[in-house]
Amino acid sequence: MASQPPVKAAYWPSWTANFPPSDIDTTLFTHIFYAFLMPNNTYKFEIPSSTARELSNFTTTLRRKNPLPKTLYSIGGGGSDSHLFARMASNVVSRQAFITSSIETARRFDFDGMDLDWEFPQSPEEMHNLGELFMEWRQAIVHEANTTRRAPLLLTAAVYFSVDFFLDETYRKFPVWSINQNLDWINAMCYDYHGSWDTSRTGPHAALYDPNSNISTNYGLRSWIRAGLLKSKLVMGLPLYGKTWVLKDPNSHDISSAAVAVGPGDNGVLSYAEIEEFNKKNGAKVEHDLDTISTYSYAGSVWVGYDDVISTTLKIGFAQGLGIRGYFFWALGSDSELKISKQASKAWVIDD
Repeated sequence: MASQPPVKAAYWPSWTANFPPSDIDTTLFTHIFYAFLMPNNTYKFEIPSSTARELSNFTTTLRRKNPLPKTLYSIGGGGSDSHLFARMASNVVSRQAFITSSIETARRFDFDGMDLDWEFPQSPEEMHNLGELFMEWRQAIVHEANTTRRAPLLLTAAVYFSVDFFLDETYRKFPVWSINQNLDWINAMCYDYHGSWDTSRTGPHAALYDPNSNISTNYGLRSWIRAGLLKSKLVMGLPLYGKTWVLKDPNSHDISSAAVAVGPGDNGVLSYAEIEEFNKKNGAKVEHDLDTISTYSYAGSVWVGYDDVISTTLKIGFAQGLGIRGYFFWALGSDSELKISKQASKAWVIDD
C-alpha cells in the first residue's frame, strides 16, 4: 500500500490586503485554505455578493496555477461564535441543515473541500456531538459524490494542539474514533502556547519542546498518536508570526524572563516579515534555543519569540521522524519573501 502524499498547506486569511491569491506560490503548497466563512443562525451559508466575488476569484485564480493546489474553505476561526457551533451540532436536524449547505457552498464556488475550525467544543457532550457531525458529514459527502459522479469533497478540521484540554477545568477530549473514520486529516494548531494573556514572562509560543511543562508541540502531537489517531491523519501547525513582550529588565532576556507588558504589534503579535524588519531596524540580537527549538530576539526592552528558517527546518525534521502527514502554516501573507515557506517545502523530504 503506497503512503499518502504529504500535506503542505497554508491558510489564506480573506482580510489579507497585501497578499492576493495571485501571489500564492503553489509550487510550495499542496492545499490552500480560504479563511473564513460562518453559517447564519439557521446554520446555513448566506454568501453576500462581495464575498461571493472573492470566493470565485480565490478558486478561479488558484485553478490557473501550476501545479494546481487543492482548495478548501475554512468554517469558523478563532473569533467565531463557539455557541453557534454547539447548537448546530446538538441535534440531527440542525446538523443536516449545516452539512447540506456546506456541501452546496463548496460546489457552488468550486472548492475541493471544507475545513471546520470550531474553537472549541466546551464539554464532553459537545465533543460527542462533534463526532456525530463528522460522521454524518462524511456520509453526506459520499452520497453527494456518488449522486453527481464527482470526486468526493475533502473534509478536515483545525483542532487544539493536544487531543484533550488537560489545562482546563472542564476536561474533554476530541472524538478520535470519528476523526479516523471520517476526516481526511486534522490541522493541529501547534502555536499560541504563550501570549498577551500572560504578560508576566516571555515564552516561546510554538515551542517544539518545553522542559518544564506539557505545553509543547512534541507533547501535543504525541498525545494525538497515543490516543489512537492515525499518523496519516495528523498535520502539524507552524506559525508565520511571533509574540512580543516588554522585559522587566533589559539585561534579563532569556526564555521565561520577567516581563511587564505586551510588546509591539497588534496585541503583541508581529508577522515574520515584521519581525525581520524589527530585528534589522533595531539591531536585535537573535538567539536559537535548542531546549525548546525556538527562536527569539531582543533589542532594548523588547523581546520577540517566533520561528525562523532554522527552527522551522528542525520542526519539519521532527514531524517527518514522527511519521505524520505534513504541516500547515498560519498564515499566508505573513512570511518574509516566502523564506520560511520555501525552506519548509524543501525540508520535507519525499521518498522516491
